[in-house]
Amino acid sequence: MGDILESALEDSSELGVELLLGGRSADMQYVGDVVLLGPSAEDMQTILNKMFLVGSALIQATCRQGIRIFLPGSRPKSTYNGVVGFVGLGNMGGHMATNLAQGGFDVRLFDKFPDRVDQVRKEAGVELSTRLVKMNSLKELLDDDCLSAVITMLPSSPQVLEVYGTQSNDSGLIAMARKNTLFIDCTTGDPKVAEEVHAYASSKRCTFVDAPVSGGVPAAQQATLTFMVGGSAETVSQATPLLQAMGKQVFHCGPVGTGLAAKICNNMLLAVSMIAVSEVMDLGGRLGLDPHVLSRIINSSSGRCWSSEVYNPVPGILPNVPSSKGYVGGFGVALMTKDLGLAQQASTMTGCPTPLGSVAHQLYRILCQSGYAQKDFSSIYQFLSKSL
Repeated sequence: MGDILESALEDSSELGVELLLGGRSADMQYVGDVVLLGPSAEDMQTILNKMFLVGSALIQATCRQGIRIFLPGSRPKSTYNGVVGFVGLGNMGGHMATNLAQGGFDVRLFDKFPDRVDQVRKEAGVELSTRLVKMNSLKELLDDDCLSAVITMLPSSPQVLEVYGTQSNDSGLIAMARKNTLFIDCTTGDPKVAEEVHAYASSKRCTFVDAPVSGGVPAAQQATLTFMVGGSAETVSQATPLLQAMGKQVFHCGPVGTGLAAKICNNMLLAVSMIAVSEVMDLGGRLGLDPHVLSRIINSSSGRCWSSEVYNPVPGILPNVPSSKGYVGGFGVALMTKDLGLAQQASTMTGCPTPLGSVAHQLYRILCQSGYAQKDFSSIYQFLSKSL
């Protein structure tokens, strides 16, 4: 097997999957431009694990389905040696960091609440936790000589400015980083803040992309997130292998800030649709319809949407969603209110009328003021159904 790999390494431009697999092409499953090697290729795991051919078209990372091999020419060059920092281990970040480790990366973890790091490592299990190393400060994280990228998942824009630093507050990640460090911010925040951080990073000869996510906690757990990325084509290409270890889709939206613009638009639509589904389910119940029957009708008809089919707000309709767990966990009302506020700022700035977005913002503000701030955003159904 070593001879096969050595032969492959001699000329990566000629690299063939048959060569790497020793002819066992039946073990392969093609998913787009990715080959997933199944269990019968387990003897390749040790050799292929953390193998990154700098300057070639082959990038590899383990994943839950097996081993991912990006075919020659199908992925941009990678400069990673497998070590990445992760800052912010909340409901989403902890799962994302774990999936990076599952994908073959050695991950350096930091959170201002150390117990969160301990919890992530505990939930990952003994074997995987060896790839998830606890750091006691941002400086300690950045002092790792092998570190070449840092991912952040923070509550909002103020925390982004605090953690990254600015031209006038030269005390964050960027000021301490080595040149050419890649920063990937997955926070949902103000596009203007992303542009400010990008400018500061560039002045320090570092690179930055905004890469907010969609899919919620379930997608973070299952490594099926959708990433909306803003940045130069070259920088997005460098970030892509990391993002693919945590998600299933990566969209390059344009320059820095456009990833956040896409996320703001998506979340405004999500809020409006969740309110609409909640109103309809409440109305149907008051008209005597069984909510399970109404839900099946909607999801077989033109009213079907993600909020009705995947994240139904009525308790008991779907298992393993917040509405069936007392609206605990998931995407909080306070965060949705924040995102709707960002959408309204953008609406005002651009002169674009968003009447439904405005109403949604006001409703979620009322929810926050009514004791729902920490509940999942689907609790709008609970609020509406109790309002009369």
